[in-house]
Amino acid sequence: MDRLSDETQFPALNLENPNTVVLEVGALQAEVSPMPKASMTGGILLRRGEKLAGADNARYDPDNRTLLLDGSVRYEDAGTLVESDSAEFSYGFGRIRFDGAKFSLGDGDAHGAASAIEVNQEGRLELDGVSYTTCPPESNDWVIQAKDIVLDTRSGIGTAKGMKLRFQGVPILYSPYLSFPIGDARKSGMLAPEIGSTRRSGSEILVPFYWNIAPNYDATITPRYLTDRGAQLQTQFRYLTELMDGRAYVEHMSTDTMFNDKRTLLQLQHRSLFLNGWRNRIELRKVTDSQYFEDLGGSLSLSSITHLNRSVNFDFQTDRLSFFGQVQEYQTIDDAILPSDEPYRRLPQLLLSGSWPDKWLGMRLGFDSELVNFDKDIGITGWRLNVAPELELPISRPGWFITPAVAFDYTRYELKNTLPGEPTSLSRELPIGSLDLGMVLERSMNRSSRNWTQTLEPRLLYVHVPYRDQSELPVFDTITPDLNLVQLYRKNRFLGVDRIADTDQVSFGLTSRILDVSSGKEVITATIGQTRYLSASEVSLPGETVVIGDTSDYIAEVRFLLFEKLNFDLGHQWGEKDRGTTQSQARLQYRPSDNKILNLAYRFRRDSLEQGDLSWSWPVSSRWNFVGRYNYSFRDSKTLEQFYGLEYESCCWGLRLVSRRHISTRDGTIDSSIGLQLVLKGMTSVGNAADKMLERGILGYSANLR
Repeated sequence: MDRLSDETQFPALNLENPNTVVLEVGALQAEVSPMPKASMTGGILLRRGEKLAGADNARYDPDNRTLLLDGSVRYEDAGTLVESDSAEFSYGFGRIRFDGAKFSLGDGDAHGAASAIEVNQEGRLELDGVSYTTCPPESNDWVIQAKDIVLDTRSGIGTAKGMKLRFQGVPILYSPYLSFPIGDARKSGMLAPEIGSTRRSGSEILVPFYWNIAPNYDATITPRYLTDRGAQLQTQFRYLTELMDGRAYVEHMSTDTMFNDKRTLLQLQHRSLFLNGWRNRIELRKVTDSQYFEDLGGSLSLSSITHLNRSVNFDFQTDRLSFFGQVQEYQTIDDAILPSDEPYRRLPQLLLSGSWPDKWLGMRLGFDSELVNFDKDIGITGWRLNVAPELELPISRPGWFITPAVAFDYTRYELKNTLPGEPTSLSRELPIGSLDLGMVLERSMNRSSRNWTQTLEPRLLYVHVPYRDQSELPVFDTITPDLNLVQLYRKNRFLGVDRIADTDQVSFGLTSRILDVSSGKEVITATIGQTRYLSASEVSLPGETVVIGDTSDYIAEVRFLLFEKLNFDLGHQWGEKDRGTTQSQARLQYRPSDNKILNLAYRFRRDSLEQGDLSWSWPVSSRWNFVGRYNYSFRDSKTLEQFYGLEYESCCWGLRLVSRRHISTRDGTIDSSIGLQLVLKGMTSVGNAADKMLERGILGYSANLR
């Protein structure tokens, strides 16, 4: 026999011949017999493309096209690592079989053991007598055991026969057959059930089924059973193409035993982008009854919904023009709203605007226009046309700007269903003049190692609009909005064109920022502003009084980001003399680390609401976390929502237990529930979807267990 040494390279075979395969073998020592057969010792390495195998010793059998590996056998490819004492490598078929092996998948802790493992050249693993977990080797708190498992790493799909899921040594799930995804691959099949209970509907169980229809289409079909109401079917269909995407959602209950009728929710969200630049959006929501969200929604925000939007719109933009058109209506689901107070349908609404800057002497010419047909079953209906051309002369230099502008607003109505003797054609013409000016001043604020810059940004807007009698004009969609920093610099104190306030006013404000020069981050931002009326306004909405007084309320906003662990936001509106506070809101968040969050918020609106909100997620030990929220109405002396819970997290599993009590209906009915969720990291979760409630209720909370 001839002895070869020093990383011997055996000749590679021709890949073009289907009966041969390219295989590179390296060994420290090799003995070749005349047969020819070979034995290799001292550590060998086999390479085939990106796949590697190694062992202490090997025997080469060309008749069977096989390498028999022995001692510290190791196999690696892009997503798999297998270790055993011995293996048989049939290189002609691109297959390797291990006896008594251990394996790991991906970059995480996913690993297991099997009495036998076979890996083929297609990335397919067949395992007999297998156990699998994502727990570290020293802590197998949960384990999947099966008679055999097939893992297809190329397609990302796994199948198991005779499968048991053991948690802390106790079997909690058995299936004669199971198919599941590996990694991020999508796979049709049953998802983990959700189990919970509420006082309003009894115990509930949801068993979702995921259907991977195509790479860009999928559906989730979820039977839901409520012990006090009956069975419900929830279906969600999602789609995505180059030019459109959307989601269709349906909930249907054939018989609600407490409501004594069938109940259905329909919802569609769609977006299209056409090749010619046009865009389309469709939004549709519909329920069969006004109590649907109160009984089946499960949250205060859903139960407080009063209108459901249904609209189809198209828009198109160029450098100079923009167009928007839609048809829109609402379903009113609050029985306390009278038919005469329901919102109008827009059938249709068309908006066109344009802007042409840098014209004669640097002027900008622009216009906004709107044509709407307002329709309703009760009350005045009709068409409204509004056209508002504007001419500006913007002048700006480093540190300051000034923009004088003049505009002309024309509005015309063609009405139906008016009272006898009232006109059906009405119009209004109004000139509008304004002067907008501001400055940006800066100074350096070097403090020890900090390099800060402070800005002072005063702004003033003067507006003059003459009086026109508008008492005969209908009110289709115009309201008086809350005062804020955006509204402070608008030229009309009404939102909508059914009313344009006569005014001779000056709005002024001052903003100051402190910037960290090194990062560009705003450390502190503060703004204060007010409007002063030089003459009284006589235009008002029906049922509202005209503006009385020489000034508006003051409005102020402050935001502190001085410390990375602490941020604070405050908005406050108050009047002069004895007018007091109109509205106020404040929010404080303390977040010393990713898993420590404390939120404190306060909201006040005169004659409307006063609420406090406290929420937190805080570890009480290395493995236990205390979560909760308390939302209280001082005005009503009532708790709106409260929940308290504990989270436990180990290396590979977690547990959430949350008790919740909240107002679930508009009349103040209280509902309560308890949620329990077991999370097996890298696998699934079992129980109630408590994580979703925590994400909604605690600002900054992340449901991803560490």
